[in-house]
Amino acid sequence: MDVERSSLCNCVVNFLLEENYLLSAFELLHELLDDGRDDQAIRLKDFFADPSHFPPDQISRFNSLRVADPQSLLEDKEALEEKLAISDYELRLAQEDILKLKAEVQKKTEATVDQLNGTNADASANDGPDIKRVTSSDLGHLKDHERRDLNCAVKEYLLLAGYRLTAMTFYEEVTDQNLDVWQNSSACVTDALRHYYYQYLSSTTEAAEDTAFSPDLEKIAMLRENESLVKESDNLKNEIQSLLKRKSLADGQIMALTKSLEALQKDVKDKETLIQDLKQSLESQRKELNDCRAEITSLKMHIEGARSGRTLLTSEDANMQASSVQNCEEEITLLQKEIDRLKGMTSIATEALESTKHEEDITGTEDEDKDVTVEKIDEVGEEASSVSMPPGSLGDSLLVANQSSNATSDITEKLEDSSFSETNDNGVNEKAEDVPNSMGNHPQKIMGLETIQILSDALPKIVPYVLINHREELLPLIMCAIERHPDSTTRDSLTHTLFNLIKRPDEQQRRIIMDACVTLSKNVGEMRTETELLPQCWEQINHTYEERRLLVAQSCGELAEFVRPEIRDSLILSIVQQLIEDSAMVVREAAAHNLALLLPLFPNMDKYFKVEEMMFQLVCDPSRVVVETSLKELVPALVKWGNKLDHILRVLLSYILSSAQRCPLSGVEDSVESHLRVLGERERWNLDVLLRLLTELLPFVHQKAIETCPFHSVSDSGGTLFSTSVLELYAGGRVEWPAFEWLHVDCFPNLIQLASLLPQKEDTIRNRITKFLLAVSERFGDNYLADIMLPVFLVAVGDNADLKCFPLAIQSRIRGLRPKTVVAERLATMCVLPLLLAGVLGSPGKHEHLTEYLRNLLLQSTFQEDQPAKHNAEIYNSVRFLCTSEEHHTMIFNILWEMVVSSNINMKISAAKLLKVIVPYIDAKIASTHVLPALVTLGSDQNLSVKYASIEAFGSVAQHFKNDMIVEKIRIQMDAFLEDGSHEATIAVVRALIFQLTATPPPSSNVTRRRERANAFCESIRALDATGLFLSRIRDF
Repeated sequence: MDVERSSLCNCVVNFLLEENYLLSAFELLHELLDDGRDDQAIRLKDFFADPSHFPPDQISRFNSLRVADPQSLLEDKEALEEKLAISDYELRLAQEDILKLKAEVQKKTEATVDQLNGTNADASANDGPDIKRVTSSDLGHLKDHERRDLNCAVKEYLLLAGYRLTAMTFYEEVTDQNLDVWQNSSACVTDALRHYYYQYLSSTTEAAEDTAFSPDLEKIAMLRENESLVKESDNLKNEIQSLLKRKSLADGQIMALTKSLEALQKDVKDKETLIQDLKQSLESQRKELNDCRAEITSLKMHIEGARSGRTLLTSEDANMQASSVQNCEEEITLLQKEIDRLKGMTSIATEALESTKHEEDITGTEDEDKDVTVEKIDEVGEEASSVSMPPGSLGDSLLVANQSSNATSDITEKLEDSSFSETNDNGVNEKAEDVPNSMGNHPQKIMGLETIQILSDALPKIVPYVLINHREELLPLIMCAIERHPDSTTRDSLTHTLFNLIKRPDEQQRRIIMDACVTLSKNVGEMRTETELLPQCWEQINHTYEERRLLVAQSCGELAEFVRPEIRDSLILSIVQQLIEDSAMVVREAAAHNLALLLPLFPNMDKYFKVEEMMFQLVCDPSRVVVETSLKELVPALVKWGNKLDHILRVLLSYILSSAQRCPLSGVEDSVESHLRVLGERERWNLDVLLRLLTELLPFVHQKAIETCPFHSVSDSGGTLFSTSVLELYAGGRVEWPAFEWLHVDCFPNLIQLASLLPQKEDTIRNRITKFLLAVSERFGDNYLADIMLPVFLVAVGDNADLKCFPLAIQSRIRGLRPKTVVAERLATMCVLPLLLAGVLGSPGKHEHLTEYLRNLLLQSTFQEDQPAKHNAEIYNSVRFLCTSEEHHTMIFNILWEMVVSSNINMKISAAKLLKVIVPYIDAKIASTHVLPALVTLGSDQNLSVKYASIEAFGSVAQHFKNDMIVEKIRIQMDAFLEDGSHEATIAVVRALIFQLTATPPPSSNVTRRRERANAFCESIRALDATGLFLSRIRDF
């Protein structure tokens, strides 16, 4: 049957989630939890706890909306319905009473008239018979039917008179009769007890004389009672009408709130759909933009090549003309002799120029062909300049020079017509334009381009055959080829080689590669960094080796400076967001480090909430290294960049409480343990790191409180941050100081609520809270500790405190922390008292106050005979937690010694119990010098209860310490207990020994330890045999 019901429930859950009926699913979750069917609610709890479905930032924004609580309205409705039902019941009883009273009044009126007539007639005759008084002794003992009738009559009278508690007690006392059933007899009449009374009055002369006028007075009283009952009935009717109206109003409010909630949920769904559409549109536009940028880069490289050829040809033409004219003037006599040779050379130059024009007209001309053409022209020019011409050939020489100039001009015009307009953003174009101007002649430039081409072709073939440890020596060559090569495809290939230079680079090799990438980005500019380097990051982000992914993470923080601002908070932030989900711990750590470097470079705050969510994800990472990096680097960077400390603190407190509240409850219902939570490993880790984050944010809270102080007397000089005068001004309540109030208004109450959810064994989380409280007292000073912190925690544990330094508006909130029920008082003693002792009074400046408070707590509570035993146990646990800090050991043992030497029995027993619980938190030296002497003193006490309590403490010492001297002292004391011959002492010794032997089982491979345990068992058996106990008693034990 259970299997069938679970299956049906799972089907319903699947249907609701698939059809997106989230409200019905949420209501089903609560009903399953209320019915105790937690195993069938697991999927629903996981679904609603998933931050991807319900982001925390949206939930916090919805929680901030001030709307009426449907749950409170539903509770008010149920209370009104219950009150209405009670009023209906009372009205029905009142109406029945009215009917009965009316009938009685009518009967009494008629009986009174008849009785008065009869009395007058008897008085006038004056000869009536004397009525004898009947005494109880004449009647004899009550019979059973008489007792039953009288019981029913008394019950009826008590109910009619309104003595309901008495009637309930009467019901309980009459156990042999059902008072609700009155058997039909002559005594069963309405208002029987009054009838019996009137019958008695009419049967005796004295009673008749004493009550001659009683019927009239009684009649008047009954009429007045009738009138009062009628008025009460009217009032009840009016109250019922008002309750019905309030019920209808509550129903209307519930309906309106339900509709409003549905509208809000629909609005949220629409906005989520719109966000998804916008994200998809943004991604597509971003992809198109990247494609356009890549195309622009390729066009610019083509323009660069064309402009380089044009510049070389223009320079060559000018040099040719200048050299020709100069040579003609200097060697005019030689030109005439060499005219034939010059004409031959001119024809060669003309053919070369025509071939160059033909190649420039073709769109796909290669740079190498242009360089060859330029070389031919240069060679012709050089030969022509070195020719000696006769003086008579000057005109021919000028004609040839003019022809060469015209040919060069044609080539230049062709190049200019085929070029595109370009900007100065591209680093390659600037380099290409600067090189020919900085070089002395063009053959070196041509040789440089050829060298880059040869290097680019050879590098991919050379790299695989170079030893891995020496490949970083190729980085200058790779960088030079990437920077100067004109072809984008070749540059992409070389950039891929740069990122894949070493298969699994170590830290030093990654540093070398990253320095090379940074240098390359500085040289090539923003556009090429975005279009050539960042795509390589995307390709490596899912690489098999974590070293490659780590290289990508490092590049995000260091290359962001060399790209446009809008790329930093879009493309690079997306890469980092994917890296924080990586399975490798070192990659997530590098992502946290580089995200901290990236934040100051963001152009605006549009992505703040996304970055804040990433920060919380990294802080709650399961790796301690990632958490440390996030706390030390990312958190300060986020606070300085975002300047939203209030929002971070608010979200942090909600995360801390939700991490504990979503854990299952412990203990049985209606017990103290049922208010505590059982923490899992993941929840315990999250609480620990979130409390560490709270401690890391404390300096920022302190600094903001000082900066926003409305009083000018706050100064950091002399170590006094918040003086008494400043606190008195704050208590006046004339100005607001939210940054200062956050600690004692929001933070401390939330930490107290968190502590009230933690079981006693959660010392790790409680220690983390204690460290935070100590850090608060250290930063804010002794005045803040004494006047603000201490009163808050004293009120929280149920003690009286002076709230003079709090404004009146806040004093009521602080008083609300006081426990109001017995269970709340026990929870405060169990969970909050350890924080008061260790975190508040444990401050170095409060050592004397701590000693006084703890002495009063232990000594005075022992003298209270009505102090519950469980309450004492919770106080012992608080002292145990205080003993986890070694600086408090001396103070605790001084108080314990006062209890040991006291003459009060209860105080000695409490001392033995305290010694037992603090043994695990001391070392062997303290156990020898403090604990054992105290236990020996208690074990020698004449009171058996004190002696038996010390035996359990001896067993705890024997369990935790294996020192030979300690073991020998314990053995001697145990022998002394056994020699007493007391059965209770022997049982206590046996229990202590067995607990010692079974508490911590040793590893099975330790043969020596097992032999020692076997010997200890044998000694225990011999000790039992020496006591002479009966086997039946041992078996019972």
